[in-house]
Amino acid sequence: MADSKREIERKYEATGATRLPDLGRVAGVAAVDHRGVMELDAVYYDTEDLRLAADSLTLRRRTGGDDAGWHLKFPVSSGIRDEIGAPLSDTLPPALAALIRSRARDTPVVPVVRLRSVRDVHLLTGADGAPLAELSVDEVRAERLHGGSGTTAWTEIEVELADDGDPAFLDAVEKRLRKAGIRPSTAPSKLFRALAETTPKKKERPEPPTPPHTAGDHVLAYVRHQITEIVAQDPAVRRGLPDAVHRMRVATRRLRSALRTHRKVLDRTVTDPVGAELKWLAAELGVDRDQEVLDARLRNRLEALPRTLALGPVRARLRIWSTARRIGTRRRTLAVLDGTRYLALLGTLHALLADPPLLPAAAGPPGKALARAAHKDHKRLTARVAHALELPPGPGRDAALHDARKAAKRARYAAEAARPALGKPARKAVKRLKAVQNLLGDHQDSVVARDALRTLAVQAHAAGESSFTWGLLHGQEEAKAAARERELPQAWARASRAEIRAASGS
Repeated sequence: MADSKREIERKYEATGATRLPDLGRVAGVAAVDHRGVMELDAVYYDTEDLRLAADSLTLRRRTGGDDAGWHLKFPVSSGIRDEIGAPLSDTLPPALAALIRSRARDTPVVPVVRLRSVRDVHLLTGADGAPLAELSVDEVRAERLHGGSGTTAWTEIEVELADDGDPAFLDAVEKRLRKAGIRPSTAPSKLFRALAETTPKKKERPEPPTPPHTAGDHVLAYVRHQITEIVAQDPAVRRGLPDAVHRMRVATRRLRSALRTHRKVLDRTVTDPVGAELKWLAAELGVDRDQEVLDARLRNRLEALPRTLALGPVRARLRIWSTARRIGTRRRTLAVLDGTRYLALLGTLHALLADPPLLPAAAGPPGKALARAAHKDHKRLTARVAHALELPPGPGRDAALHDARKAAKRARYAAEAARPALGKPARKAVKRLKAVQNLLGDHQDSVVARDALRTLAVQAHAAGESSFTWGLLHGQEEAKAAARERELPQAWARASRAEIRAASGS
């Protein structure tokens, strides 16, 4: 079983001659408890090409101290990481292996660095005796085990905030350390420093990255961003983090949309099969997410009703119905992420970036190519909105508006990809297309909610319960959908005025 904790810490440069200031003078500190010296021995693991380190992840097996075991750390923001721990074992625990799968794929991890540290620990406590932070002075010796050679050594000071502590306390500690001449470390982690100081130096100077200047550059930058998001959200989905499934699904849809939109830049004979697999993945991720959205909508509608209009055991029925539909959905999602089909898709996406199937148009200037692609998607949306508005209210219009919603997403994503090259026109288009998409999305959510409410009413009636409340909510959803349909022409008129013209950037 893996345990997770939020780690908030700061690192500082030190030397063997560095003397700690009087930490008892830090604001809020009532006592400084010297906890003694311990020896730590950690082996850090990564793929041979250091994929984890490239994304600022660290995976280690450590002995010594009070937290011996396996530790996997994910960056959250500067100085903040989520640490997932597992008991000490000879091999990588399956729970941690799953969390690095989207990066490692089917490549094994190997020992890359060994760090042996002598740690001198001081516990800072407040007036109530509760811990505020742990400050340690670490004498580190690093040995490169793979991909380099040699050893290096340094001394650093690490200040880690106590669980549920106020991050502002670290500012007070840092102020005291700075007065003593102690400065923040330039290395974000021990592993980063060890790798940097034991990697063979290349004689040639690496060329600085160049900004995108061709149509292909811009499209690939957008594609790369979506693939990076899919990979990053994989472990978040496995950990059950809020909104992770939604974010991974959106990145999947954006990527598929980009491959379809930019067929003049990327060879569709290569990208169409990838798009089919992305469609499959988005559908699988949507099973649990769609039910989650529906549950929240129905609960909110029910909670907004006066209690006098909630007749019968409506809350209990909704809870039972929701639970029955969601049983096994998370298990299904995890099974997809552990499956060979998904692993093959990750490998395909990596290969797509390594050897992109660029067409001759990719070498051209971005403005014209990206504007034409966005214009084409906007024309498709125009036709679908016009068709939907011509239909009378009812199931036919509902289906047409849903098709328009999907076209609105694609047009918005095309404008997003064009934004770095086209600037203000693309930003305006994104904003107004998003408004149309949200409006159509709320309409479609109402369609789905009405179908669910009818099912709940039938079940309630069959059980001898009143179906009044379900019918009342159904009527509210009908009114909500009608209101959205009335708002559509005006929202669409604004979006039309922000259309990206095909000649833009030519």
